[in-house]
Amino acid sequence: MRQVEFDGGGSQIRWTETPGEEPARVYVHGLGAASTVYHAHVACRPELTGRRSLFVDLPGHGISDRPADFGYALDDHADALAAALDAAGVRGAELVAHSMGGSVALVLAHRRPDLVSRLVLTEANLDAFPPAAAGSSGIASYTEEEFVGGGYARVLEKVGSVWAATMRLADPRALHRSAVGLRRGSEPVMREILLGLKTVERVCLQGALSGELDGADALEAAGVRVVTVAGAGHNVMFDRPDAFASAVAGRA
Repeated sequence: MRQVEFDGGGSQIRWTETPGEEPARVYVHGLGAASTVYHAHVACRPELTGRRSLFVDLPGHGISDRPADFGYALDDHADALAAALDAAGVRGAELVAHSMGGSVALVLAHRRPDLVSRLVLTEANLDAFPPAAAGSSGIASYTEEEFVGGGYARVLEKVGSVWAATMRLADPRALHRSAVGLRRGSEPVMREILLGLKTVERVCLQGALSGELDGADALEAAGVRVVTVAGAGHNVMFDRPDAFASAVAGRA
């Protein structure tokens, strides 16, 4: 395990990694998740082995620290991720990012283009203020104190065992601030960033069970490759690990 300070106050962002060839692949989890849980089982598949792989837990999640005075907005997460990649000596990485992690990866690519050469975004949040059905909406519907005081426990009971398994490892205050920041979005907004990253290879994975990706035609017209994965929902890497690995490897 490796770590580096990310907030100027001694808090550490942490990651594990496997050795291999460059450019590195950097796996980034979604809201209330953890990178190794969501991605290690696909990173070890034959089509993806041999590359240096980093599994980074964002602040407030997994094995990373969770300072009470940190903002946890998308910009904050992106800056913390940049600190990890700088400490790891990573440049021109492939970012494989899920859900909120996709939003963080887009902000990182916008702010630090030297760190990113390719984006594989799995059901990334591209727009501010998503529908009420979005996972972040239920969390953000509470005030911060309401969530910390009891909403966190109620959400854990409702989200199902898969998401709860990693959400219970996230700090409640960090989880709420991350959800609020995700709904607020970035400036420019994530979709606009994605459309404008002309020098970065971009792939968007969409689970067919989640419905059609909004604005898919405009994304493809801008050079974004949109891959719809049959038989998969939001967690494509769990539902169809074979198709997920093929897409990451550039074979889908």
